[in-house]
This record gives sequence, structure tokens and C-alpha cells, in this order.
Amino acid sequence: MSPSLQHKIAFITGACSGIGLATAERFVAEGACVLAADIQDEAGAALQQRLAGRLVYAHCDVTQSAQIHAAIERAVAEFGGLDIVFNNAGAAGQRGGMEEMTLDGWDATMNLLLRSVMCGTMYALPHLKARGGGAIVNTSSISALATGYAPVAYSTAKAAVLHFSKLCAADLARHRIRVNAVVPGFIATPIFGSGFGLDRTAAQQMAATLTERGGSLQPAGRVGRPEDIAEAVLYLASDAAGFVTGTHVVVDGGMTVGTRASWDPAAPRPVQEALGLTPEALQALAQANAQKAAATSPPSPGPVHPPR
Repeated sequence: MSPSLQHKIAFITGACSGIGLATAERFVAEGACVLAADIQDEAGAALQQRLAGRLVYAHCDVTQSAQIHAAIERAVAEFGGLDIVFNNAGAAGQRGGMEEMTLDGWDATMNLLLRSVMCGTMYALPHLKARGGGAIVNTSSISALATGYAPVAYSTAKAAVLHFSKLCAADLARHRIRVNAVVPGFIATPIFGSGFGLDRTAAQQMAATLTERGGSLQPAGRVGRPEDIAEAVLYLASDAAGFVTGTHVVVDGGMTVGTRASWDPAAPRPVQEALGLTPEALQALAQANAQKAAATSPPSPGPVHPPR
């Protein structure tokens, strides 16, 4: 069964840029009607005009639960119901590790990345039940799977989103509501620039630079695009994934397969790096050992003739 969202109604947060925008466009292309929730009013108005009749924009700050509730109710009022929820909106949150952590920064990050997912799920639940079931997809991150990819608060929130998705899949299965997570890797979106404190324009420019220069960071040989994640979300939200719930799809170009040494022949191996040996030095060492072995080997015996 090919992914299709004909006659489906979807609610997407963070829908005016990056992954959310790519997903909104993909959903509309597959036949869905979309309520695009975001705080970028100018971009939202342009998006609504471009996709008129299939998409409606609603201002929604996902750190404000009342605004999430209002946006979901708007989706139902505009299109007559709700079938799909994509809890996607987010930003870098509190930067740094524990030495830089503040309670306010921690709480703000959890509100943005975790509480908003819970609210989107909770407020959508009555409407999904009224339709006889539905699909919820939550945006997690590879930082939920291992350390070193993102700040402590962000990574903790995304790990919680991953487990929350599994818990909800179990809890809501009796209502025929599937819940899954998508786990993006290094996707060129403005989130990286905003994490450095850049304004929106500068963050978008950084995303373009990452697209050009970041291909060597993962085995796939290129940086991920928002469209790569949109394809995974489309699958999870569609009836093609009707037997898929309580799990996650990693879309990371292979970044989490192992250390760089596991997929890049030019990368130093851990022991080699610890010894400070370059590939050239290792080759020279191997050649020296081969020559030494050849010099110390006993001469081979001559031919042996059987007795006559």
C-alpha cells in the first residue's frame, strides 16, 4: 500500500519552516487537509495563501497549552475532524551542560520539547477517538539515543519524547490510535543557528551552509533534508503503517551506525589514534615488520628426492 492521506485531516506544529513545513507540503500533496500551527505569522499567512483550500494557518506558541488546545479545535472547526497529529515544534533550548544549566532554562526546554507533545496528544485525543482512531507522530532526535549530539536539556527532553511515544502507543491502542516517533539525525534546518543564538535570517543562512559542507558527517555522504524526515512522517501517519505503533524510525544517514572509524576508511582507529599513528606511519611500520620477518626467516630447504 502506498502512503496516501486522501480525506485525512492533520494537525502539525512548527509547520512554517524546516521539517514541519516539508511535512505540511507533503501531506497536502498526498491529499490531506492541514492545520499548520506556528508562531511565524508572516510565513504562515503566505503558506495558507499558497495552499489555499487545503491548509489553514493558526498562531500557536506550543509552550502555551491554551494555544495548542485552541489550534486543535480550529482544525476540527475548519475541516470537520482530526485524524493525524504531528507534534514537531521545537528549538535548541537550554545550551550547554550541567555547569551552564539553570532551572529556568531546564523548565523552558521541557515545556517546549516535552510538555507540548503531551498537550498536543491530550487535546487531540477526544477528536481522534471520535474518528474511530488515528495516528500521532512525535519528533524525537538521535540525541535521545546517544550522548554527544546535543545539549543535556534538549537530549533529555527528546529521550523522554521517545519513551512517551511508546507509553502512549500502549495506552491508546484500545482506541485504534497509533503513536510513533521519528528520530532525525543531522538535518539542515535553522535549529542549529538558533541554538547558537542567531536570528532567523542568520540561522537560515547557516542551514544553507551546512547543506553545502556537512556531507562528510555521516555515511550517506550528504546532510539530511527536511524532506527526508517528511517522507518518514508520511509513512508513519498513513494507513501504509497500519501495523506500526510504539516504535520509532531513525532517519540519520547512518550517523548512529558507529564511530566514524566504523564507516570512514580514512578515519583513525581508536588504538591507532591513542598511539598517535598516522595511516602512513602504520604502513611504514607494517613494511618494516615484513622486511624484518623476511631477513630472519630460515632458508627454505632444497628439494627432497625420494630414495631409489
